[in-house]
Amino acid sequence: MAYPGNGAAAYRQMAARGGIEDASPHRLIAMLLEGAIARLARARGHMERGETAPKGQAISLVIEIIGELNGSLDHARGAAVSRSLASLYDYMTRRLLHANLANDLVALDEVTTLFREIREGWSAIAPDAPAIGLR
Repeated sequence: MAYPGNGAAAYRQMAARGGIEDASPHRLIAMLLEGAIARLARARGHMERGETAPKGQAISLVIEIIGELNGSLDHARGAAVSRSLASLYDYMTRRLLHANLANDLVALDEVTTLFREIREGWSAIAPDAPAIGLR
């Protein structure tokens, strides 16, 4: 939330909202993937510094992003792809829960690698291609 007198924060909030409102479905997924990777990097830093609460908050945000990605799957149109992604998202969520509870950098890095691979594959898809497996 922007506070009076904090123009920079208000601008960032409006820019972010505008980016979302104007984004294509392809771009929205790309933004979610980028957001997850950025929050995983923050979670890693918090974990390394022993900052429990901010680490947990960053990981929780990534889990929420996974929920959004999972919710975007269209099991009727791309059953095989959407089933595979749903299974991967479930695995990633379980690894993040473990990473949070056990302060496991290896698990956190594993999920980061998976997100990077998904982002790379998503980036290779043309933005105007039919979204098989997505709503």
